[in-house]
Amino acid sequence: MTGLWQPVSDCGDHCRDGADRHAAPGITALRMVTLGVVLVGGLLLALVLRGVALRGLARTMLAVLGIRVERKGPAMRPGSLLVANHVSWLDILVLMAVSPVRLVAKGEVGSWPGIGSLAGLSGTIFIERSRPKTLPTTVAEVAEALRAGRTVAAFPEGTTFCGVNQGRFRPALFQAAIDAGAPVVPASIRYDSTAVAFIGDDTLLDSVRRVAALRSLTVTLVTAPALRPASGADRRMLARAAQSSMGVSGYRLAA
Repeated sequence: MTGLWQPVSDCGDHCRDGADRHAAPGITALRMVTLGVVLVGGLLLALVLRGVALRGLARTMLAVLGIRVERKGPAMRPGSLLVANHVSWLDILVLMAVSPVRLVAKGEVGSWPGIGSLAGLSGTIFIERSRPKTLPTTVAEVAEALRAGRTVAAFPEGTTFCGVNQGRFRPALFQAAIDAGAPVVPASIRYDSTAVAFIGDDTLLDSVRRVAALRSLTVTLVTAPALRPASGADRRMLARAAQSSMGVSGYRLAA
């Protein structure tokens, strides 16, 4: 069960090419301080305004870090299961910034400073990977959200990869889309720097500091046409089709 629920990435520090242009040290420090202020103030506002404030907070946090987001591909309709590759904790902010979504994330994310609170306020559905018996309950919760017209975003690889290498999509959550009769929207998240990869022995603080030190960063979210599973479809075949669609839509780290 460990292999199914806690996949291991072969990516590590060797995946970062070190070819990035860096901001001045003063800019890095300013970004870190500003990010903390924005996060605290935004979370307080989000307690009242929820969805609208959360999307604005995600966009502001990306802007503070000097990150530009580009969106390509067809628009999603509400009630879709959005499945994306997983490179960094930044993926969470990117998805929240472009569309109102409920995330599916590993339980550990809930304890991350700032990001965990942001995820919790957005209605994130947490997977307890150390308790495999809870999977049917998680799938049912995702299906219920889809039936209610909420878009749910998940990272079926189960862990982060560097963006060039990728993991196999785990099929379990695709069952929720089949049960709810919801479209599946494959999406690729591409960064123009290898420094963003949250891999190996990274801590969240180290990763934030490394991202803040970049002179600039562009992330591109590319959505493929929706897959519409028939009743009784095979979730494994659906997972493979979704991952194949991402390859067609440009799933590679931007050069």
